[in-house]
Amino acid sequence: MTESGLSGLWYDKPKKWELIELPVYKPDDDEIVIRVTATGICGSDLHVTRGDGRDKNSPERGPLAMGHEMTGVVHSMGKKVKTDSLKKPLKEGDRVIFPFFFPCISCYNCTRGEFGACKYRSRRPYQDWAFCNSGFSQYYVLRSPHFIFHSPKSLDDESLVSLNCALAQVVEAFNFGKVNFGDNVVIQGAGALGIYATAVARSMGANEVIVIDGHESRLELAEKCGASKTINISEIQSSKERIESIYDFTNGIGADIVIELVGFPAVVEEGLKMVRMRGKYLEIGSIAPNSFINVDTNFLVSNQIRMMNFQHYDPWILPKCADFLERTKSEYPLTSLVSHKFKLEDINEAFQKSDWLGEHADKSITRAIILP
Repeated sequence: MTESGLSGLWYDKPKKWELIELPVYKPDDDEIVIRVTATGICGSDLHVTRGDGRDKNSPERGPLAMGHEMTGVVHSMGKKVKTDSLKKPLKEGDRVIFPFFFPCISCYNCTRGEFGACKYRSRRPYQDWAFCNSGFSQYYVLRSPHFIFHSPKSLDDESLVSLNCALAQVVEAFNFGKVNFGDNVVIQGAGALGIYATAVARSMGANEVIVIDGHESRLELAEKCGASKTINISEIQSSKERIESIYDFTNGIGADIVIELVGFPAVVEEGLKMVRMRGKYLEIGSIAPNSFINVDTNFLVSNQIRMMNFQHYDPWILPKCADFLERTKSEYPLTSLVSHKFKLEDINEAFQKSDWLGEHADKSITRAIILP
């Protein structure tokens, strides 16, 4: 009898999730099937379900098998798989962390070691591959080639889900953006990425770590994770005043680095004006299509602003992020960010309550996860 698992599929027209039973994939010799144990609801997931960047004339997508901030255990593996990517013995039942995308290893970018920039790293869409295979499902397939690492025994699943996107993504950005000792760093957005970015910037030796958000509870959490100053956009509603505040906090110089983790064009336009001359702007949040910005390129040139954009990360970052969480457990509350847990059967409720722009938003949520 074919093994099956429960899978969540997103439908654009009714704007809701539906659960269906799908067959569990039988891995080839070099592949691994993961039993997903927890998946975080990422801001990028909410951009998709809200339909950001789309209008009434946009074609219907999907159904979409989504979810990427996940962790799990080895359910089954091909006969050639004996170890994880660090050559540690691997067996069924082992708790693991892994990138959710699949660098081809052999393209131009991959041969330069830029696995996060592989043009062929995409996941297979549900329409082409109708198996139980996503973060918001009970199983996920690591096709070959893939990367996989043992989970630290001291970290539970709630601590690990956001490794697979939020923490890894900001580490990738700061690794390229080079936070130098004594830099002043501005973080736009205090969702999961922003909270992690706060702690990472502080740990890398930043001087001022200034976090901007509209939810006081998030800003309070940012302070616990290393923020030296915060700006609540609900209180300081003028973009001009917020920009002036950054210059006041940095002795009239501006930020050495601004990192954008919200995903709306107006945020980018504002953030660029917070950067000092020859400072750096790190863009991560804009994952929705049609996110156009109105920026005078002469302003960028005359102020010599270095703008860098990021999506995905190199695999080596995952175990290093796990090390970081272990090392800072007593310093920052990064391993206890999850405030709400939902069963897969309650995924529609979970998304409604997690969407900070929705009418059913639960403002007490700092991080919500699905337990498939």
